[in-house]
Amino acid sequence: MAKKRVLIMGAAGRDFHNFNVYYRDNKDVEVVAFTAYQIPNIAGRKYPKELSGKLYPNGINIYEEKEMPALIKKLKVDEVVFAYSDVAFNTVMAKGSLALACGADFKLLSGDHTYIKSSKPVISVCAVRTGCGKSQTTRYIADILKAMGKKVVAIRHPMPYGDLVKQTWQRYETLADLKTHKCTIEEMEEYEPHIAAGHIIYSGVDYGEILKRAEKEADVILWDGGNNDLSFYKPDLHIVVTDPLRAGNEATFHPGAVNLRMADVVVINKVNNATKEQMATVKANIKLMSPKAIIIEADSLVGIEGGNVVKGKKVLVVEDGPTLTHGDMSYGAAYVAAKKYGAKSIVDPRPYAIGTIKKVFENFKQLKEILPAMGYGDAQMTELNKTINAIPADLVLVGTPIDLAKHLKFNKPSVRVNYSLRERKPALKAIVQKLLRK
Repeated sequence: MAKKRVLIMGAAGRDFHNFNVYYRDNKDVEVVAFTAYQIPNIAGRKYPKELSGKLYPNGINIYEEKEMPALIKKLKVDEVVFAYSDVAFNTVMAKGSLALACGADFKLLSGDHTYIKSSKPVISVCAVRTGCGKSQTTRYIADILKAMGKKVVAIRHPMPYGDLVKQTWQRYETLADLKTHKCTIEEMEEYEPHIAAGHIIYSGVDYGEILKRAEKEADVILWDGGNNDLSFYKPDLHIVVTDPLRAGNEATFHPGAVNLRMADVVVINKVNNATKEQMATVKANIKLMSPKAIIIEADSLVGIEGGNVVKGKKVLVVEDGPTLTHGDMSYGAAYVAAKKYGAKSIVDPRPYAIGTIKKVFENFKQLKEILPAMGYGDAQMTELNKTINAIPADLVLVGTPIDLAKHLKFNKPSVRVNYSLRERKPALKAIVQKLLRK
C-alpha cells in the first residue's frame, strides 16, 4: 500500500514536535513538506537530516504557507496537518477548507498522540491566549517548588529560529548562556526571568532529547507552555491561565479551548483590571467547558523598578511583542503603568517606525500608542533600536520580561515595569503539595 503523503502546517514549534514524536519513525506515512507561518525567516530552510531520522536522509523542505495550494498539487499531498497555536477557530477552519478544496484531508493531532511521558512529576502551565500571564504563573509555581526543597527544571515551548541542529537541545542556567546560544529578544524574554530567579531552563527542537537531560537534574518537570499550545509532556497537573480582558477568547481559539477543557486548575488572571461582565463571561465558559476544574482568581500586579519616575514625563511605551501580535492585545503592562503612575503623555511611535517594525503596525491595526518589542533576529533588533531612538520621549517605559536596555543601546533614559501574580485566595501551594504527596 502506498504511503500517505503528509504536509505539516506550522510555525517552528508544534509542527517539529508533531513530526518528531508521531511521524519521524512512522513507515506508513511520508512527510513531504513543512509550511511556515507567523514567524519570519523560517520558510526557505530545511528540517535537517540530523533531526529527521533514517526515513528522511535528505531532510524536509520548509515552504511559506501561502504556497500550500500549489504544494498539495505538486507534491501529491494526501493530508494536511495543522500544527501551530493561538489561532481563532474561524481561521483554522478557513485553512482547513482550503486544504479540502485542493484535494487533501485536514487533520489536528491530540495531546494523547503527541505527549511524551516523563519519569518525574510534570506540572504544565499553559494558557488560552498569548499574553494571559502564563510566564509569571510558571515562575510563581517554580518558586513554590523551590520553597518546598524541590529541584525544578522548567522546559520551555520551542522558539528555534536559528540553526536547528545546534538548537536540538539547549540548557540555560546563567545569563551568559543567552549569548552563547545567540538568543533573539523573544527567546530572552522567556528565558531571562527564569535565570534571574535561579531556575534552570531547557528549550530546543527535540523534546525527547531535552527530557532525557532534564530528568537527570530535576525532581519536578515544569512545562512552560508558549503561545497557548498544548503541553508536549503528559501532565500530572495541568494548570491553564485565562485572561478576562479578552473574555470569550477562551472558548473560540485553538488550541487554548482544548487546554481549558483538559484543565485541572484554571487561573483567572488580571482580575484587578477586569469588569464584572468580563469575569462573568470567563467563569461561565469555564463552568461549561471544564466543570471539574478548580478556579483560582489572581491579580497581575504592575510596578516600576526603582520607584515612580514616570509622573509628568512624556513616555514611550514598549511592550512584549508576541502579546500584542499573536495575542491581539492593544496594550500591556507598561501602558497600565504609564496611566497608573501619572505619565504626562504617551508618544505615538507609529510615525517613527522603520522597516519590519513599520510593517508590524500595518499588520496589527490595534497598535497605536505602544511599540511592540519585536526581535526575530539581529536585523529586526537593529530596526527596533533605531525606532526607539528616533522617538521624542523623556523616558522609555519597558514592559518586556527582559531588561531591553541591556540588549539595545537607548539614547534616552529607560525604566522597567515588573508584573507578578498574586492569588486572591492562596491555593496553588496546597494543590502542588497534594500532587507531590501522591
